[in-house]
Amino acid sequence: MMTKTSPSPEAIAAWARLVRVSRQLVERTEDALKANGLPPLAWYDVLHELAEAGEGGLRPFELIDRVLLAQYGVSRLLARLEADGLVEKLPVSDDGRGQTVRITANGREMRRRIWAVYGACIAERMDARLSAQDLKTLASLLGRLRDPPAID
Repeated sequence: MMTKTSPSPEAIAAWARLVRVSRQLVERTEDALKANGLPPLAWYDVLHELAEAGEGGLRPFELIDRVLLAQYGVSRLLARLEADGLVEKLPVSDDGRGQTVRITANGREMRRRIWAVYGACIAERMDARLSAQDLKTLASLLGRLRDPPAID
């Protein structure tokens, strides 16, 4: 149950900076992808999760739990990725209506192409500006803001 307390000025300042910086990092990455003729970051997110899942793929509900998009966004994106030959949908043998989604060879290649730009953005915005210790501290602090709280 939430208590009705006002945030401290420090919490407000930290929140505002976190939201602004997060938005800027994503926007700069999206701009770099677009400038290189690549699809949006959400495509990478889905292709990455499917690649990590291996040959077994994932059921759509499992994918939804792993990515940052709303369910309707994932369904629409999967349809687009399938139309572009980056993923394939396979029937689940014990569930007549169920499907498993699996990344294709073309999807793996697209993931590699997106990562070349995305990874460079991370290096430029993070590694070039913060020390390894700063990055560990930042990751630890942000981990403490997760729901449920992380055990670091």
